[in-house]
Amino acid sequence: MKTDSELRAEVLSELQWDTSIRGEDIAVSVQDQVVTLAGTVDNYAKRYAAERAVERVKGTWAIVNSMAVKLPGGLVRTDAEIARAALNALSWHVQVPEERIRVKVSDGWLTLEGEVDRQYEKQAAENAVRYLVGLKGMTNLITLRGVRLSDITQRIRSSLKRHEEVDDGPTTAETSGWRMTLHPSHG
Repeated sequence: MKTDSELRAEVLSELQWDTSIRGEDIAVSVQDQVVTLAGTVDNYAKRYAAERAVERVKGTWAIVNSMAVKLPGGLVRTDAEIARAALNALSWHVQVPEERIRVKVSDGWLTLEGEVDRQYEKQAAENAVRYLVGLKGMTNLITLRGVRLSDITQRIRSSLKRHEEVDDGPTTAETSGWRMTLHPSHG
């Protein structure tokens, strides 16, 4: 296990390596493998990029992102402008079921809410709005609709059959957390 000072040095190196945030005023502290980012950046994309850079460093157990976004005067947008831009971005993204997504903006912080069928739709919604001008931060509260285990098992089995990977016998599914293992039934 790395010491906190070794981890801090690696985080600083990773932040320097990332060209999208190079030269920013970011302070890094580490205590018990928890990395804290502080300072000010001029847009949300840099705040997001700094957090992603820390996630890439092996040995980071948790991240506290206390960085503030201080927009230059020309990039400041009203909450209404950000909301309209977000709705427009969502409507232009082919993987986003826009009719199921709600947008809230408060002091430049965007919150996405709603319910979608697939994880990729949730991620696509976030990706569609992440780089909007004037954004200070974002929270993605979009949830996934409930899916029954038997439905997933049948869909996977059908897919495997289409690709001639399984026989026609029954299949059982065993789940552990987010992992599913399919077993041919014997009997």
